[in-house]
Amino acid sequence: MPLQHSFEVSTRGRGSYEVTRQVQDVVSKAQVDTGMCHIFVHHTSASLMLCENADPSVRADLETFMGDLVPDGDPRFRHRDEGPDDMSAHVRTVLTQTGLSIPVQHGACALGTWQGVYLWEHRTHGHRRRLTVTVTGLA
Repeated sequence: MPLQHSFEVSTRGRGSYEVTRQVQDVVSKAQVDTGMCHIFVHHTSASLMLCENADPSVRADLETFMGDLVPDGDPRFRHRDEGPDDMSAHVRTVLTQTGLSIPVQHGACALGTWQGVYLWEHRTHGHRRRLTVTVTGLA
């Protein structure tokens, strides 16, 4: 039987926020031995990433790279309703992903040794972001 659960993450602004534990809690409650876990973020200016979880400089380097690739206040952007980071946040989301699928094995997310699940906030100010986790599989 599938299980679906939503939760919110409060961000302090641009950066990555680990949600591995919250996702794993939903997987555990689903009591699925073998299956799939899908995570979705319900926003157009934040995304999800599966990333290195041992060295925070990896995520800082990704933020630096994304800042060079999609700078805030780019004069080519017309959409600025919520400030200079508005359109750049939307572009960053389109270039990344709003959904992740992770296999479930033996009742847990089958993540690699150094992998973690992160919400990637693309706005410079804090927001409350809603994520939905759906788990399907066999007990």
